[in-house]
Amino acid sequence: MADRANELKVDGTRLWASLMDMARIGATAKGGVCRLALTEVDRAGRDTFVRWAEAAGCAVTVDGIGNIFARRAGRDEALAPVLVGSHLDSQPTGGKFDGAYGVLAALEVVRTLNDARLETLRPIEAVSWTNEEGSRFAPAMMGSGTFAGEFALADMLARTDAEGGTTVGAALAAIGYDGAAPAAPRPVHAYFEAHIEQGPILEAAHTAIGVVTAIQGIRWFDCRIEGMEAHAGPTPMAARRDALLGAARLVERVRAIALDHAPDGRGTVGEFRVHPGSRNVIPGRVELSVDLRHPDAGALAAMAAALGEAVAAVLADSGLGGALEQIWYSPPTAFDAACVDAVRRAAAEVGAAHRDITSGAGHDAKYLADICPAAMVFIPCKGGISHNEIEDADPAHVAAGCEVLLRAVLEKAEEPG
Repeated sequence: MADRANELKVDGTRLWASLMDMARIGATAKGGVCRLALTEVDRAGRDTFVRWAEAAGCAVTVDGIGNIFARRAGRDEALAPVLVGSHLDSQPTGGKFDGAYGVLAALEVVRTLNDARLETLRPIEAVSWTNEEGSRFAPAMMGSGTFAGEFALADMLARTDAEGGTTVGAALAAIGYDGAAPAAPRPVHAYFEAHIEQGPILEAAHTAIGVVTAIQGIRWFDCRIEGMEAHAGPTPMAARRDALLGAARLVERVRAIALDHAPDGRGTVGEFRVHPGSRNVIPGRVELSVDLRHPDAGALAAMAAALGEAVAAVLADSGLGGALEQIWYSPPTAFDAACVDAVRRAAAEVGAAHRDITSGAGHDAKYLADICPAAMVFIPCKGGISHNEIEDADPAHVAAGCEVLLRAVLEKAEEPG
């Protein structure tokens, strides 16, 4: 088996073609994609993956949160499978590779094994997780978190989007992906996920492969600032209770908190809703999101405490009301040493320049790491740009990452029970 595995080579042209075909689903004018979770466009992407997986001989199942599992049988079906995958949903102005690369690289692993007529000891399952981005529905990594037991299925199905109040459960039913399989932990031997880095480190170092050792921690908050609506003309500046002014001061504090925890601290306000949204009315209410990140749990807790103090100070100084609510916490996560070593060995075997790296973004692998050994493979993205329609990757890096993924998956898929 080892000799045959060393002879395997993924079809980089086929993988690239699959990525470009998937990118046509929800394509945007600037070359990116918009496949928000559980929309009709997301359904089209899911249907395409299912069709390709079934054509590759996989048995496809869907669980109660909409996660898709494409299973390639092993010689011993009683053994726990090796899972490999990522997600197909995107940001509103997303790129062609974020998430989709990991799903289609998993499919290319299956196709390559089929081409070689090589049967692994353990089953291998290519997975597409539901709502990784958390753009339409919060929290992020919803599908993998539910599968891992972090989130209660009933709670997730009741979550609503920000636009029309559509629930996750209703959206799943509408696109036909409210599956019957249990959305709950089950035995998994190992999990691997390939992804673009979404940052500049690998490209700057002229390195093809990132061996991901950990994911930094993330805390998400919803904040509401309340003042009083009034006419923009007659109301003197000193008499105003301008919720937007208070929100602007808080945005500055979020940046300062991140800089206070440099170089690893991150602070972002990504959503901003101003009410009533009329040009001649002083804003009476502002709702905003805050995203704090740090690889050290203690530092991240300190940043969260500083945010709470900043909100209280802004409200007091401006005579405003409001509240801050943490809606999600993803602790820093170290990946399994043996799986990380498998990725490192695989990179060396294919002759790819590689280095250890910590992921600055959250990924489904975080929740899988809570229930099984897990690791990730990064490839560079051009300019370090992601969550952007101009996101891009080199076809050679795309193929190299999949070669590494294939060998790491094979190593674990041949481990006995």
